[in-house]
Amino acid sequence: MGRKRPGKDPVETSAPGAGPVAGTYPIDTGTCELVPDSFASDSWILMVNGVHSSHIDLADPRHLDFEYMRWIAALVESRWRPDASLRALHLGGAACSLARYFAAVYPGARQVAVELDGRLAELVRGWFDLPRAPLLRLRVGEARAVTETLHDGSRDLVIRDVFAGAKTPVPLTTAEFTAHARRVLAPDGVYVVNCGDTPDLRGARAEAATICAAFRYTAAIADPAMLKGRRYGNIILAGSDAPFAEDPGLPRALLGGAVPAHLWDDAKLRSFAAGARILHDPVSS
Repeated sequence: MGRKRPGKDPVETSAPGAGPVAGTYPIDTGTCELVPDSFASDSWILMVNGVHSSHIDLADPRHLDFEYMRWIAALVESRWRPDASLRALHLGGAACSLARYFAAVYPGARQVAVELDGRLAELVRGWFDLPRAPLLRLRVGEARAVTETLHDGSRDLVIRDVFAGAKTPVPLTTAEFTAHARRVLAPDGVYVVNCGDTPDLRGARAEAATICAAFRYTAAIADPAMLKGRRYGNIILAGSDAPFAEDPGLPRALLGGAVPAHLWDDAKLRSFAAGARILHDPVSS
């Protein structure tokens, strides 16, 4: 018999809601606030415990307001054509902005979004009329525990976008967890992480070193100011056992938008990570 899977899918059978209503709502981990976007009609901002978490454009699922999500989307689209039957795992659900995007770009995709907060998942499913199972399943559970139960080679894409406040929980950054993410990927699959860090970039270097140790090929995306250690922000790190395509359209796509970004290839990222410690789970006594 297999292990009992952590988490559950209670939101798959819930009735569709009446749509988003501005306000503050109690959730399992605290509170969330739904705020209309004053600069765009039919758009909403989701804040979780006071932190900007998601942006949703109800009229256009291909509109990604957060720059780092655009960078992830560009990277994914450089690997897979729109007719791909993409099997994607999103660690960190919130409003499922990227899952909505990929459902629009890849009609044959099958996606699972793992969200720790069950009440938040229920609210999001009702507010935003997300694609239903099997196109998109919302699974309530802790991201690492869920990942450890998945079959080898069962996903093409794993995206880790999990934060507790401004930081990713340590158990989701270690070599041991990264090995599980690699295990569930198909041979040409891609592991993508959203790494938030301060200007000293110590966290990003350690995460880069950890991913470089796990995968044969790596890449990074961020805006130049972040890469030079001039501000707090996001760095997208990616690992794969298949080479990243040398797609001339990807650097051009990353230079568009309000915050132009640069793409670092494997050699640049390994140089950036050189000397940084690989992250590990604590040794139990």
